[in-house]
Amino acid sequence: MSTQPKIKIAPSILASDFARLGEEVRAIDVAGADYIHIDVMDGHFVPNITIGPDVVKALRPHTKKTFDVHLMISPVDLYIDAFAKAGADIISFHPEAGNHPHRTVQAIRTAGCKPGVVLNPATPLEVLWPLLNDIDLVLVMSVNPGFGGQSFIESQLPRITEIRKAITASGRAIELEVDGGINFETAPRAIAAGADVLVAGTATFKGGESAYAANISKLRGHA
Repeated sequence: MSTQPKIKIAPSILASDFARLGEEVRAIDVAGADYIHIDVMDGHFVPNITIGPDVVKALRPHTKKTFDVHLMISPVDLYIDAFAKAGADIISFHPEAGNHPHRTVQAIRTAGCKPGVVLNPATPLEVLWPLLNDIDLVLVMSVNPGFGGQSFIESQLPRITEIRKAITASGRAIELEVDGGINFETAPRAIAAGADVLVAGTATFKGGESAYAANISKLRGHA
C-alpha cells in the first residue's frame, strides 16, 4: 500500500467539453483537482490529434493549478520550449519519441519544467532505470495512448509496484502517476500498487459540473 499522505487527482481535459475549456478548467480547480492533465497528441505518434501550445497558453490564466502536460508527439524535443512558455509545469514524454531520452529530460529541465517519463504498456522498464535520478515523475500508461475512455490493462499493476519500489530505493521525491481506464473501481487498485497521482478523464467529468467535486473525492479514496 502506498505510504503517500495524499493521492493527487489530475483530471484529463481530453474528456471535458472542448467548447467550454476555460470554464471546465476553472470548475475542476474549484472541485479539488490537484493537477490539470493536458494530453497533447499529434496524429503521428498516436492516432489522434488534440491541442497545441496556443490552447495551453489560453488556458493558463484560468487556474493556478499545476499544468501536467503529457506530450504524445514525435519528435518531441522541438516543442518543449513552446509548451514551457505556454505555461506547462510538468512535461512528460515517451522515450520512443526521440533518439536521446536523457537529452530530452535535460531540455525539459532547462526550459524550467519538471521532467516526466511515460511508459506505454509494452515499454520495458529497463528504459526507465537510467533516467530515474534525473526525473520528477513517472507516468505509467494503463491503456495504449491515443484515445480516452479505454479499459484498464491489468498487467500494469505489477509494473506500478516495481516502479514504486525503485522510487523508494532511490530516495528521491518522484511522483508515480497512472493514466488510462482510471475509475472508481480501478483507482483503489492503482493506489494499492503504488500510484500517488491518478489521471482520470471520463470518471472526473461524468455527471456534469455539479458532480466534479464528488467524483474527485471518490477517486482519491474518500466516499
